[in-house]
Amino acid sequence: PSLFLCRLTGNEPLTILPLTSEMEEAAVKAHYKVCDRLKLEKKQRRMCRRDPGVAETLMEAISMSALECQYQFRFERWNCTLEGRYRASLLKRGFKETAFLYAISSAGLTHAMAKACSAGRMERCTCDEAPDLENREAWQWGGCGDNLKYSNKFVKEFLGRKPNKDLRARVDFHNNLVGMKVIKAGVETTCKCHGVSGSCTVRTCWRQLSPFHEIGKQLKQKYETALKVGSTTNEATGEGDISPPKKSIPGHSDQIPRTTDLVYIDDSPSFCMMSRYSPGTSGRKCYKDKNCDSICCGRGHNTQSRVVTRPCQCQVRWCCYVECKQCTQREEVYTCKD
Repeated sequence: PSLFLCRLTGNEPLTILPLTSEMEEAAVKAHYKVCDRLKLEKKQRRMCRRDPGVAETLMEAISMSALECQYQFRFERWNCTLEGRYRASLLKRGFKETAFLYAISSAGLTHAMAKACSAGRMERCTCDEAPDLENREAWQWGGCGDNLKYSNKFVKEFLGRKPNKDLRARVDFHNNLVGMKVIKAGVETTCKCHGVSGSCTVRTCWRQLSPFHEIGKQLKQKYETALKVGSTTNEATGEGDISPPKKSIPGHSDQIPRTTDLVYIDDSPSFCMMSRYSPGTSGRKCYKDKNCDSICCGRGHNTQSRVVTRPCQCQVRWCCYVECKQCTQREEVYTCKD
């Protein structure tokens, strides 16, 4: 499953702060209601209900993943349009774009859950309490690290076990793991020194995840080099394996996918014209000499001139505001022809 299968209405409560037994009961009902609205599978709904922090974290992860996807694909023909039928249609197919959605989705949930633990928003987890550092005795673990250990365990259980034979399900599972691995690879240990006159008699250290923008950037690079795969059966176990397709793909030389590669099974549509997968690129804003030729699919672009007023010559004043002048300028806007 992908987080993008969940549906949000925009009316879900974001914080739950029970103060009395009546309020606590109301909060639990509200929390359950959010879990039900997210259209989760039976096991996922049970996991959502067992900790009030999960529903909020799920919504945060969905929003964060969708925004990052749209940011990474803002200059592409497919600009991560996920409204209505487009999302559902994409998730039914095994495109490169679908591979990215699964990876950014699992990465978003892993990131959001680890942060929620360290922020104290979850009942079942807290800070990262299991440092794995050299010379551990000489280091004092302090601060509040992002709890990736709990997060990884939760996300693996939430997204489901590895399927045996169905190729599409195995590809989705593989791409989910790629998202989680990118998060894990980006963990950094941050330390501060404490002691007299700046001496480092005691060092306090904690683990921090990379900013999610960095995760999105890395997954976009993996999207660019994603591998098309087929299916083979392991004769010893009878289970299916992901393998390069029988027909060679230019530039890929039958490369066997690594555990860190995004993989897909269906060739993507052009996304040029309106279809079940995207609204097409008619009327899309583009940037001359940068991506108009590509985005407009050879149809050409319209040029409009408009006058815009923006803040300019800004100065920081004591204390504590910014003072700006208003500058008017003419600019040209380029949009794809129908």
